[in-house]
Amino acid sequence: MSMIRRTLDTHAPAANLLIRLMVGGIFFFEGIQKFLYPADLGSGRFAKIGIPAPEFFGPFVGFFETACGLLLLAGLFTRIAAVPLIVTMLVALFTVKIPILIGAEFMGFSLRPLPRYGFLSMMHESRNDIAMLFGSLFLLITGAGPWSADARLSARSRPNPS
Repeated sequence: MSMIRRTLDTHAPAANLLIRLMVGGIFFFEGIQKFLYPADLGSGRFAKIGIPAPEFFGPFVGFFETACGLLLLAGLFTRIAAVPLIVTMLVALFTVKIPILIGAEFMGFSLRPLPRYGFLSMMHESRNDIAMLFGSLFLLITGAGPWSADARLSARSRPNPS
């Protein structure tokens, strides 16, 4: 079995569509907003957090969130599209949520003002990041499901049993 076919192949249930719509839709719209509101959600926010080269990484992350979100929505190259989204969520948890956990700046990443800090506050603030991380991991493991472009492409690549 070719590597591309293994990447596209999925035996996941049709209900995977719901996870793809949730994860893909959220990433797609978050990515677009990094371009529409760069001062608040793109490079400006990245600068406040302490991410180096925010004028590069704001649009860079916005591009991947938008493009990979669209790929998930279509169910096209789902497993491949999930990888940069997993990395994005891990970076978000590391750069924004660890300072909340420890209640102080961490490795140059700033702490934003909140009513309280610590584990429960970090868990509250990271609920969306954790859901997107695990949703992306789920799609990486299971694939897109039968209602996807991946399933159609995988079916086309199977040899004709004649």
